[in-house]
Amino acid sequence: MHILRNDIKGNYSEELVTNLCFMVAETGDFLAFVKEYMYDDDPIVVRNALSALTKATDDELSQLNPIREELIDMAIICNNSSIRRALLGVILRLDMKEDDVRTDFLDHCLGKMVDPDEVPSVQSLCMKLAYKMCKFYPELLTELKRILEAMEVSYYTPAVKNVRNKILNNKYQG
Repeated sequence: MHILRNDIKGNYSEELVTNLCFMVAETGDFLAFVKEYMYDDDPIVVRNALSALTKATDDELSQLNPIREELIDMAIICNNSSIRRALLGVILRLDMKEDDVRTDFLDHCLGKMVDPDEVPSVQSLCMKLAYKMCKFYPELLTELKRILEAMEVSYYTPAVKNVRNKILNNKYQG
């Protein structure tokens, strides 16, 4: 079954993205699906396609490891917070080894996690991704914890504070 653009174009809903994920799972080709829709001209199509991936299993998402760098590039330049949130959520679940750490992406995450104009979900995801990258390097992990300690927590939502506290208390398992 080929997924048509019209299948993706609807208004965002949990039902839409869940059904879309099931449709992609039936094809068995998450990589082809992403390549077909991640650069669509319509941001609604891109958002819905990427949001559907957040419903995929880790095994299904592992098909996207070959384009991890492309997803990271897209997340760095993306101006749409809904698309950026979905991209970061997918990237967080992909494999990352010490050799995969990109300083431009780490800098991006460090900036977004403390940006008061950024949406809380992106702040939290960026915090988790920064931790995922920094944990390979003790000096970077120390720097990340300094940044987190310096955050004026009254400006952040409970969800962001929770992620921050888990990282600071060595309870985040990312």
